[in-house]
Amino acid sequence: MQRISQQNLKMALLAGCGAMLCISSLAALEQLTPQTIWLMAPFGATMVLLFALPESPLAQPKNILCGHLLTSLVGLIILNTLGVSPLTLGLAVGLGIAVMMLTHTVHPPAGANPLVVMLTAQHWDFLYMPVASGVALILAFGWLYHNLLCRRQYPKKWF
Repeated sequence: MQRISQQNLKMALLAGCGAMLCISSLAALEQLTPQTIWLMAPFGATMVLLFALPESPLAQPKNILCGHLLTSLVGLIILNTLGVSPLTLGLAVGLGIAVMMLTHTVHPPAGANPLVVMLTAQHWDFLYMPVASGVALILAFGWLYHNLLCRRQYPKKWF
């Protein structure tokens, strides 16, 4: 078995703590405002990139924000025009990926957004809450965490 260095252990624990604090904050906001959704499953996957791989192009604000917004929008458009079926679920995910690629905003966790939108029959305000609001808080938290607590520059570039 490979030995874990103290530096790797420290970085792993810091990343895990950052993700825990960020998701816990969103969950607490959801408890304080029960009529408002702040969490969605793809945000959990965003935590991996933001806290474990903050230098990755996939973890930069442009990718996180636009990836989540664009794929959620695709899901809403397909849901409201074609409905939900095996074919439209696949179409929405495929279109979401294509749109992210064409706009240079690939963020893998956002690939699940069309499924979330369509399988839970979301309304247009889903783009505002939880997507835009949640992502804004996630990015603010990531900036504070990396720059103030970890003393490293995040992001590499905003947009």
